[in-house]
Amino acid sequence: MATRNAGRRRADHRANRRRGLDIPAGHGHGHGHGHGEHVVDTSVVDSDAIVARRVRIVVAAILIPLIAAAVVAMIVMWPGGGLKVASYQTETARGEVAAIKACTDAKAQCDQATVKLTTGADKGQLVPVEVPKTGQVAIPVKVGQSVMLGVQTDAQTIAEKYQYVDHDRTKPLLVLALIFAIAVVALSRWRGFAALIALGVTAVMLTQFILPAILKGSSPLLVAVVGGAVIMTVAVYLTHGINAESSIALSGTIAALGLTVGLGWFFTKFCQLSGLASEGASTAKQFAPNLDLAGLLVAGMVIGALGVLDDVTVTQAAAVWELSAANPSASRTELIGAGLRIGRTHVASVVNTLVLAYAGAALPILITFAIQGLPGQYVLSTELVAMEVVRGLVGSLGIIAAVPLTTALAAMAVADRSRDLITTAPEHLGADPA
Repeated sequence: MATRNAGRRRADHRANRRRGLDIPAGHGHGHGHGHGEHVVDTSVVDSDAIVARRVRIVVAAILIPLIAAAVVAMIVMWPGGGLKVASYQTETARGEVAAIKACTDAKAQCDQATVKLTTGADKGQLVPVEVPKTGQVAIPVKVGQSVMLGVQTDAQTIAEKYQYVDHDRTKPLLVLALIFAIAVVALSRWRGFAALIALGVTAVMLTQFILPAILKGSSPLLVAVVGGAVIMTVAVYLTHGINAESSIALSGTIAALGLTVGLGWFFTKFCQLSGLASEGASTAKQFAPNLDLAGLLVAGMVIGALGVLDDVTVTQAAAVWELSAANPSASRTELIGAGLRIGRTHVASVVNTLVLAYAGAALPILITFAIQGLPGQYVLSTELVAMEVVRGLVGSLGIIAAVPLTTALAAMAVADRSRDLITTAPEHLGADPA
C-alpha cells in the first residue's frame, strides 16, 4: 500500500514537472506587484530542510569568509584621531542675522550683517559679518535667517574674527528628514524602522570609517569595497532579517559589487581618467597630496551603485522564493528562466534611473558645453563628461550582472524541493516508512 501511494505521488510529481511553473495570475516580482490579490506564503521555502542545507553551504563557503575578511580589514584600516589637515582646520560658529545693510564702501561688493551668535565662545553677542556678493551667484541673506560662520581665532579685531560661510540649513534639512522617516515607517512599519536604522549605520560608516580611512592614506578602492560589504551586510540582514533569502540576496550583492569594482578600475585606466575633474578633487589634492584621485573615482562608483544593487538582488531573491513557493517542483532551469523574465523589466527601469541620476548630477557641466556649441564627440572625450559616462555605465553593468548572479544562486538554493523530499525523505509526504 505504501509503495502504491509513493508511486502515485511520484507520478503526480512528474506530471507537475511536465506542466512547468504553475505561477498564479498576478504574481509579482518579489514586491507584490501584479493585477491579482493572490499572496504566496514563502515561509515554507525558508523552513524547507533542503533549502536550509544548500544555503548553509553558500553561507559557509562564500558569505562568512568574505564578511570576516571585510570586518578584519575594516579593523586594520580603522582611522585614529587627528586626521584633519592642520592648514584647513578652523573653528565654526552659527548665528541669526539681526540686521543687514550695504557696505559703506561703494566699491565693495558686499553687505554688512549684524549677527547674534547662537553657538561658540561669544554666544549671545552681536558681531559684524561681511557677506560677499561677488564670485558665485549667492542666495541673498535676510534678517531672521540663520548663517554659518568661520572663526579666525588670531584676528586682531572683532570685525575680522567672523567670516560668512553659508546659510545654516540645519532646520529645513531636519524637517525633510523627519517627513521622510515618517513616510517610510508609515508605509513599511517595523521593516521601515529597521531600514532607517540601516541608513544610520551607512551614515556612520561613511563619516567614521570610509572618509577618514581614505584621508589617513588607505587605498580608496579597498576602503570602498570593505565599507560597502559591511554596509550591505548590515542593511540586508537588518532590513530583511537573517534568513536564507537574505543570505542569497547578500551573496548576489557582494558578487555584483566585486564585478563593479573590477569594471570601474579597468575603465578608469582604459579611459585615462585622472579623477582631477571631479568636483572638489583639486582642493582635496591640495590639502592631501598623496590622495589617489583615480582610486577615489572608482570608490565613488562603487558606493553610488550599492543602494541600487541592494534593491535588485533582494527583489530577485524574493521573486525566485515566491516562484518556488508556488511550485516546489520547479527545476533550476525553470526558476532561472522565470526569474530572468521578471528581472528584465526591473533592470530596464533601474538602469535608466541610475544613468539619469548621474546625468542630472552633471547637468551644469552639460549646459556649459551646450552654450559653447562644441561637437558631441569632443564633449564626450573631455574628462568631465567621460567620467560621468563611465560612472553611469559601470554602475549599470554591475546592476545588470546582479540579476543573473542572484537569480542563479537563488535557483540553486530552492530548485526541485519536492523532488528532493520524495527521493530523500518520503516520510515528510506521508509515506509509510515500512
